[in-house]
Amino acid sequence: MGFLDSTLSTARVGWLLNSQLLARSLMLLLIQALWVVGSCSKEEPSGSAPRGSSERQKTVGVSLLTMQHQFYQELRAGLESAGKERGLRLLIVSAEFDSTRQANQLDEFIVQKVDAMVVCPCDSRSVGASITAANQANIPVFTADIANTSPIGKVVSHIASDNVLGGREAAKLLASAMKGKGKVAVLSHPEVASVSDRVKGFKEQVTAFPDMRIVAELSAEGKRDRAVKVMEDLLQSQPDVGGVFGINDDTALGALAAIESSGKAGKVQIVGYDATPEARSKIASGAIFGDVVQNPRRIGELTIAAIGDYFSGRTPPAVIPVEVGVHTGDRSSP
Repeated sequence: MGFLDSTLSTARVGWLLNSQLLARSLMLLLIQALWVVGSCSKEEPSGSAPRGSSERQKTVGVSLLTMQHQFYQELRAGLESAGKERGLRLLIVSAEFDSTRQANQLDEFIVQKVDAMVVCPCDSRSVGASITAANQANIPVFTADIANTSPIGKVVSHIASDNVLGGREAAKLLASAMKGKGKVAVLSHPEVASVSDRVKGFKEQVTAFPDMRIVAELSAEGKRDRAVKVMEDLLQSQPDVGGVFGINDDTALGALAAIESSGKAGKVQIVGYDATPEARSKIASGAIFGDVVQNPRRIGELTIAAIGDYFSGRTPPAVIPVEVGVHTGDRSSP
């Protein structure tokens, strides 16, 4: 690429980012106008002191990736229990994997003038425009579980599992299940930063087993039904695949369903991530070899603690890692 091409490419990126921010600003103005008209006759929410009072209860807007996964149900429980202890009012919504829906949710939080935001991004790059809008409104933003990887948008603190380590642990589990040799597939979700970290750690650790080889890395979008279809196709194109790493338990359970329906139960080893009750049941029966264990409730609690520190004038760490463990039936670590 020549100098002119490079300059034009940089200019295009800047133009796209500026266009994103302009569109977000116009959308915010529209939402704010509609919200003001619609709220003229509404009272203050129950439990809130009047705006401007020194005793006003602080409000935190939370946009989760989904509420369909056990992981996010537990994360929400951690947020709610810790928030209640600190006297915070939480406005919790779920984007259900829809980045546009999430952008609208964050816009509404800005219009409502929340005191802080927590976001579990549906798309780690596109969320930057919404975070920038919050920055411009002087609303502190915290990310939980999934990070912002956009070049724009400032996050006060990111609270999540050590997913690179988790990916390494997953590779060790699968290597143990496969006796250190065979073809491996990864069912991923590349739009999500935490998943990218898991896959990174997994790939790094697999290199320690020279007789194991990753032959496919496919997106199942973190969804069970999608994982069933992807795994069915994979078994056709790679009939001798010997192991699968599912980046969450819905993915692992979807892969298991496809493997069982193909008559290959017990011939393809599976390792998942999260150790939900359903996955633990499959591990106990031997259908899944093992899981990496996260502590989503703790992630929620630490997120609220970081927000509390910020409200108190302290600076929380930019990254707050949460330990992971492994679960293989009676061979477990917390």
